[in-house]
Amino acid sequence: MEIVGLNIDNIKTISSLKKEDEWVKKYRIDSYKKFEKLDMPSFGPEINLDFSKIIYYKNSAQDDKIKDDWNNVLKPIVDELDSVGVREAEIHMGGMGVQYESEVIYHSMLKEIEDKKVVFTSIEKAMKEYPELVKKYFGKIVNNNENKFTALNGAVFSGGSFIYVPPNTKLDRPLQSYFRINSRNMGQFERTLIIVDDNSDLHYIEGCTAPSYSESSLHAAVVEIYVGKNSKCRYSTVQNWANNVYNLVTKRALVDDGGTMEWIDGNIGSKVTMKYPGCILKGNNSQGTCITISVAGSGQIQDTGSRMIHLGKNTKSNIISKSIARNGGNATYRGKVLINSKADNSEASVKCDTLILDEKSKSDTIPNNSCFNVNSSIEHEATVSKISEDNLFYLMSRGISHERAMDLIILGFIEKFREELPMEYAVELNQLIKRNL
Repeated sequence: MEIVGLNIDNIKTISSLKKEDEWVKKYRIDSYKKFEKLDMPSFGPEINLDFSKIIYYKNSAQDDKIKDDWNNVLKPIVDELDSVGVREAEIHMGGMGVQYESEVIYHSMLKEIEDKKVVFTSIEKAMKEYPELVKKYFGKIVNNNENKFTALNGAVFSGGSFIYVPPNTKLDRPLQSYFRINSRNMGQFERTLIIVDDNSDLHYIEGCTAPSYSESSLHAAVVEIYVGKNSKCRYSTVQNWANNVYNLVTKRALVDDGGTMEWIDGNIGSKVTMKYPGCILKGNNSQGTCITISVAGSGQIQDTGSRMIHLGKNTKSNIISKSIARNGGNATYRGKVLINSKADNSEASVKCDTLILDEKSKSDTIPNNSCFNVNSSIEHEATVSKISEDNLFYLMSRGISHERAMDLIILGFIEKFREELPMEYAVELNQLIKRNL
């Protein structure tokens, strides 16, 4: 089944295929109407998309049933996922979900996590089995009229994850979702909703890939996370999209009293990335951290950063942005920090570092920092540098080859990001960096 083009009939068809309740269909239609009225982003890189040619829904798995056994998944799909290490990664996880094109095709979770009453499933299944819980949070942190691509996601979303961690629950292993685009002109519009209830702890890992085609593909996801009182959520992702993919994503968390949200965000591929994971620090003593790495190569624009909104008292935020530009790539930091007038004794820190590897590449730092509280403060630091010839000479004088010396300097530059990843993902990141430089 394949649906091409954006119109009201196609949106109703998607809703009908998923056998959705009336409230979900109304949300889709309302989002589509807002999409038609909203303009393309007025900032950042130029986006050249023909919305009439995009595939908005495709199911390559033959049926709409989510499998919990790889033996029941089509072998060509399994082989393809094996080639990018999905099943190998599963052994380290407490649960795994896999989306292929528009549908979640595989889901599993360890019994020990099921026994803790944790819910980890697709968003569509959650809408049917936990409708009141989904309604309470869905579309509340990210509105469908926020920008053209949140409206688009609201109209055609398909797949994505739903996680609910009950109060007083800590998970010893991460949960992971993996997203794969495999078709020309494909659009993937997963919708993720995560609720970490009071006094709980979750680490969620996301992975994304796509093969390279001459035609452009679109990835326009929305992620909403609610972090309860004294809870912690860490969201780690390394996205390795092919260089024909427009990666236009909205990710945001709402953090309650004493809660902590951590975004660990890696962007290696894509034609254009526009992504600014954010925290709304609503609760007193809440904290938000965003550590990002972006690598921009030939023909690539990485327009990334973070947004931290301080509303509660004694709130803290920390943004660390590492960018690498080479072979004519453009790596730009774009961020926003706002400390509200009532956010007494709050602190924000922003540190942006860029490594430019040749004369053709470029980088910009575009901060928007506002502090409206006299008892609070924002610190911002930015550096742009090239690889030091002295450092290269020193390493090579110790018998290290020029290529290996370059690798060591670059890996040292992104060390703060790598050390926040699980070991197996840090190793994968090293290989991705080497292949893309």
